[in-house]
Amino acid sequence: MKKCILIFCTIFILILFFPSFSFAQANTAVPGFPYIDLNVREAKTNQEVALSIQLLLLLSVITLAPSIVLLTTSFLRIAIVFDFIKRALSLQQVPPTQVLMGIALFLTLFIMWPVFTQMYDNGFKPFAEEQIGIEDLYKNTEAPLRIFMFKQLEGKYDNIKLFMNMQNMAKPKTDKDVPTYILVPAFVLNELTIAFKIGIFLFIPFIIIDMVVASTLMSMGMIMLPPVMISMPFKLILFVLVNGWDLIIKKLIETFL
Repeated sequence: MKKCILIFCTIFILILFFPSFSFAQANTAVPGFPYIDLNVREAKTNQEVALSIQLLLLLSVITLAPSIVLLTTSFLRIAIVFDFIKRALSLQQVPPTQVLMGIALFLTLFIMWPVFTQMYDNGFKPFAEEQIGIEDLYKNTEAPLRIFMFKQLEGKYDNIKLFMNMQNMAKPKTDKDVPTYILVPAFVLNELTIAFKIGIFLFIPFIIIDMVVASTLMSMGMIMLPPVMISMPFKLILFVLVNGWDLIIKKLIETFL
């Protein structure tokens, strides 16, 4: 690890203090990628500087890709609801959080697959075939995702109005007038609201069980016995009898359709 840090620092210093330095006088091609070499030289034109900046921005977007996927798809709502289920059942370790997040991820792929297909067919595929430029790639890839987010807002533009007022922006006439950087936080706020509403309804039957068990234990004088130890088996029995996982997953998917 220390050697890797030392090598990285050496390369960084060479680039910083010797901008004309080239790591290889001849093209050093990456195996399997003959169009990529490892040469580093000083930028000679503004266009090359702009290309370098675009490359840095692209790398930054790639590092933020997991967060973008979490905040612009159905994953957020599903993950929060699953966490509410675990807490309502008074479960600590079962099922593990990693398992719940894995289920949420595959449910997100199931729900978002038509959107991802449109993004690929309208954006990446024609771009790979050199039919459109990078600007059209961005617009065509962004459009299906924006339609999905607007659909989840269900015509309720209070969140959009909130963020646009913060930016002192004029009231949009159509959905196209809403910038993406306004739409995404409005969508996130909407998803949080819906997920918490679902969580409230999930907690109601289990809270009733907790109250009944606690009242029974107090009437029997068993004050020192934690009510959770007694109520948790009854919660699990109720959850299994009503086929809870099927009901919750079905209703969750229906909220996105």
